[in-house]
Amino acid sequence: MPNYLSIDLGAESGRMIIGTLEDHRLSLNEIHRFGNGPVSLPDGLHWDVLRLWSEIKTGLSMAVAQTPLASLGLDTWGVDFALLDSAGALLSNPYHYRDKRTDGMLARAFRYVPRELIFAQTGTQFMQINALYQLLAMSLAESPLLDAARTFLTIPDLFNYWLCGEKVSEFTVATTTQCFDPLRRAWAAPLLEVLDIPTHFLPPVCGPGTALGELLPAVATETGASSLPVIAPACHDTGSAVAAVPAKDEGFAWLSSGTWSILGAEVRQPNLSDQALVCNFTNEGGVFGTWRLCKNIMGLWFIQECKRQWNLSYDELTYLAMQAEPFLAVIDVDNDVFLHPGDMPEKIRRYCADTHQTLPETRGEIVRVALESLALKYRSVLESLDGLVGKRLEPLHIIGGGTRNTLLNQFTADATQRTVIAGPAEATAIGNILMQAITLGHLSSLAEARSVVCGSCDPKVYEPHSSAGWDEAFARLQKVMQDVS
Repeated sequence: MPNYLSIDLGAESGRMIIGTLEDHRLSLNEIHRFGNGPVSLPDGLHWDVLRLWSEIKTGLSMAVAQTPLASLGLDTWGVDFALLDSAGALLSNPYHYRDKRTDGMLARAFRYVPRELIFAQTGTQFMQINALYQLLAMSLAESPLLDAARTFLTIPDLFNYWLCGEKVSEFTVATTTQCFDPLRRAWAAPLLEVLDIPTHFLPPVCGPGTALGELLPAVATETGASSLPVIAPACHDTGSAVAAVPAKDEGFAWLSSGTWSILGAEVRQPNLSDQALVCNFTNEGGVFGTWRLCKNIMGLWFIQECKRQWNLSYDELTYLAMQAEPFLAVIDVDNDVFLHPGDMPEKIRRYCADTHQTLPETRGEIVRVALESLALKYRSVLESLDGLVGKRLEPLHIIGGGTRNTLLNQFTADATQRTVIAGPAEATAIGNILMQAITLGHLSSLAEARSVVCGSCDPKVYEPHSSAGWDEAFARLQKVMQDVS
């Protein structure tokens, strides 16, 4: 009965889960959970990576005190990064992707390199949060950090370095930065050089499932761990989550639902077509030679911010939304006005006012507008995805913490008119664990890993109800998006 430790850091919380593989079934035991979020400093919005590192070591101590471990693996969100000096020391707290210094950076980048050429070299969705625009903002501001930096590490790469001493970038998270060429499978150095972004600090790239090395002696001593392999699963959390989709056949779509919603398909080659550029899709590296042709959508960030504003539970917010009148208004959930932290309920009302729609008045109405609009945006992206892959993708597998929002799951089935299969909620941790098991030879393939998921979880199926109301709301959303653009 091998036990594996998954360290899964999300934008809202971190989780450390022990997975036990026995008789082709996986059981999970959450041993440590802690909050995560931005920290505001005079120079902008940052991640508190030192506190996260302390929580990781606390959770590791708890895990090794409970059971012997075969290995550990870590995954986090993408796009953000840390810079190290020549001695390997952290130069500053990494910036948070919602920091405002990247406002307007896409337009600045297009002055130097046309949008089409950037996509041809990176195959990445254009979002101002990407590492490319964070680095460009630093370059234009002549940040001294770029001069002092000797190593660039994404957030999971940073923690892996602190765990085992290896300065490498794992493939799936490297592809989120918009600094990586998916065709050459190498850093997009020519593009970075044109934008006057240094390339000397870019590390080697390793594949998902790489055994990085043993836990550093100092970390092992502090946590009570013995010699323990550190494995890079898919270090981008979405990469690990998609590895845990309980799919038995091909032709499905997947939706990783959390702070961000990421909707896509699993494909064998990156798609850098003109159509993919127009639809603003991204090509992210997957496991075992797969690619994730997908698109980021703002996700449950809306509900998290309403929860913070009103100090209500998620269950209370869902109940209020269920009682509210349907289809009062629609919002483009990916509009830039919703990106930064702030008074989300007021932002939603202001957007409705600016687009000459009925204003949601109650808390339930505000939440319902957000959830319905999310489901409608899923429909829009899914229809574009069908066009890119040349077939209708069904069922839609929803994975991640957002599967607990049963109202949104049903809205998604209704809006898309497709069968939705929701679960597992801890898909990221499961995929992380199963990739460790494959690396250690305890499982043989991605197909076998997914068969373990199918035998270990009981996903919930949502069948679409009548599309009445949804079609009209979808037409309204398309018109609103066209008018605003």
